[in-house]
Amino acid sequence: MTWHNQTTFNVFILWGFSSLGQFQILLFVIFLIVYLFSVVGNFLIIFLVIIDRTLQYPMYFFLQNLSFAELGFVSNIVPKMLVNLLSEKKTISFLGCGAQIYFVFFFGTMECYILTVMAYDRFVAICNPLRYTVVMNRNVCVLLVIVGWTLGVCVGIIQSTWVLSFPFCRSNTLFHFFCDIPPILPLACTDTYRYELFYLIITFVVAFCPLLLILTSYIHIVHTILRMPSVEGRRKAFSTCSSHIIVVTLFYGSVSLTHIRFKSVSSAEKKHFLSLSYIICTPMLNPIIYSLRNKEVQGALSRLVRKKMC
Repeated sequence: MTWHNQTTFNVFILWGFSSLGQFQILLFVIFLIVYLFSVVGNFLIIFLVIIDRTLQYPMYFFLQNLSFAELGFVSNIVPKMLVNLLSEKKTISFLGCGAQIYFVFFFGTMECYILTVMAYDRFVAICNPLRYTVVMNRNVCVLLVIVGWTLGVCVGIIQSTWVLSFPFCRSNTLFHFFCDIPPILPLACTDTYRYELFYLIITFVVAFCPLLLILTSYIHIVHTILRMPSVEGRRKAFSTCSSHIIVVTLFYGSVSLTHIRFKSVSSAEKKHFLSLSYIICTPMLNPIIYSLRNKEVQGALSRLVRKKMC
């Protein structure tokens, strides 16, 4: 199909919450507070794992990388969203839009991968504890994380460069508060079928395959826990997995709710608020979950506070 009067756009307009008028100021205050909590919480987890010797274990090494991924994910989207809430132009440059798409896939891929590795870590610790130190040694842990970062880089580059290679001629207004694939594809004035097919495949590989691996790990974990003769042993084994189970449920639940409900939700603002559940809320809640349900993290935090007070 040939399109006439094609226009090359240097900027995109992020329509986002523009229709809410003066309520944007209230949203700015709320999102700013939540964002600061997310940044402080995840940075604190990263800092504690670095300085506290009691947290020098594979589980906390992976938790540190998870916090870094969440910190990068939320910082990629929220600062620009906060600026646009107070600005009349609400624009983002073409390169800035590409950077947002890249880091969304980069950190999103990394988060799915790290959650899977953390499930494997719990699987080895509970189902094969005698070989845990051999299987999950330092070199293996570092290699697993490097593979995750490499996978994120590859997915981010392919997705961002491919989608921005399309000519855009219909409009430069994105009905969203950040650059994402679903709102940007309808603006392309060329056939995007092959990209949409590739996008679905990548989503399945990056998001749902890790979920299947996580579920498989926990099926074996539950089977092993139920076979333990001691009630105290079962309680301790389950407590080591509870924080991770809550985080996985929160992350995949919010993502599924957002994308499954998109077609049934009529209001654009409602769709945007659903997106905020995994963009802002999940990065804020994860450090709280690990702090409240993990005695080692609580101990490291209390030691840090006592040291600073002294």
